[in-house]
Amino acid sequence: MKSRLMTTAVNVGNITIGGGAPVVVQAMTNTDTSNAEATARQCAELAAAGAELVRITVNTVGAAAAVQDIRRRLDDQGWATPLIGDFHYNGHVLLRENPECAAALAKYRINPGNVGRGARRDENFAEICAIAIEHGAAIRIGVNGGSLDTALVTARMEENANRDNPRVSEEVLNECLVESALGSTDAALECGLGTDSVVLSAKVSSPPQLIAVYRELAARTRQPLHLGLTEAGMGVRGLVWSSSAMAILLAEGIGDTIRVSLTPEPDGDRNNEVRAACEILQALGLRSFAPSVVACPGCGRTTSSNFQELAKKVEEHVRVRLQDWRSTHPGVEDLTLAVMGCIVNGPGESKAADIGISLPGTGEEPRCPVYVDGQQVTILQGTNNEIADAFVVIIDDYVEERFGR
Repeated sequence: MKSRLMTTAVNVGNITIGGGAPVVVQAMTNTDTSNAEATARQCAELAAAGAELVRITVNTVGAAAAVQDIRRRLDDQGWATPLIGDFHYNGHVLLRENPECAAALAKYRINPGNVGRGARRDENFAEICAIAIEHGAAIRIGVNGGSLDTALVTARMEENANRDNPRVSEEVLNECLVESALGSTDAALECGLGTDSVVLSAKVSSPPQLIAVYRELAARTRQPLHLGLTEAGMGVRGLVWSSSAMAILLAEGIGDTIRVSLTPEPDGDRNNEVRAACEILQALGLRSFAPSVVACPGCGRTTSSNFQELAKKVEEHVRVRLQDWRSTHPGVEDLTLAVMGCIVNGPGESKAADIGISLPGTGEEPRCPVYVDGQQVTILQGTNNEIADAFVVIIDDYVEERFGR
């Protein structure tokens, strides 16, 4: 893995993006922002799951009026998580007419493709920048493939059509994404914003296209970069498409903050997008957010479901305890656990983890050796529940001994 590219540090509230700071995890609410109670509740849930920045839609007068109340509710609950306002079309109006909203937000997201047309575009963009300067807020210039400046795209497509060897349209669109992001950065700086106040993104839905665009951006700017697909999809597809694109870029040292834009199932858990982002960073060794549970995938040697049930119980136990552990047992995020299903890899993987258990496969003796720091410390036997309860106690005792203050 390459070293992180050194980008300019941008402070967003109490969080630093770029400048060598750890890659920051972002999330976005899907509540009606005008409902301050529901939005604040989801912001708190996302923060508890690991989101370090939370973006909220600010699209109406009611939404803008609720922002200060959302900020207050979070502060009252002890959540200092910075809020980002997501503005499209009317951001300049909402920020100008709702100064309390402008003051409560730590960053404004501007989409150059829909801030206005012609001279109005420049005026609206400049007004948002001026408000950001007034309130000490950062901005994200967020270019999207689906809402590129039509005048820019038309001009570049016409130029390409007149070339002796025209390029494919995707290459032209990539050029437009980069040009829009960099041109808007220049415009923001001309408005008086410093380089320490501007974050860039250029999102699309295709992983190969995203990789190409961000490689070009990274080569041409030192502004911190926000990574993520515009939309990734649901379930396995969303996870795979997001991780395949972002992991490559992050491994190349590109990216300062990420969001995994998963489509939740109806009434699904919005926090999954946060967990996915944390897992990507932890898998690459860039951050540690929670103890890692390595579990056997199963094969013909593991015809019972015992190891699956134990792995699930261990993951649930860790998730429930983690919020308390983080405040009382610093460093617990680096804990590694292994739940293995047979003798082939069980002992070896268990010894490699901080704590591991090797369950018997089909036809093996019904004994479960437990390893701590590479050494076998006990053998558990009994019912599935008895083994699970005993193993969880071993985990809790180890956490207390190793990570307790």
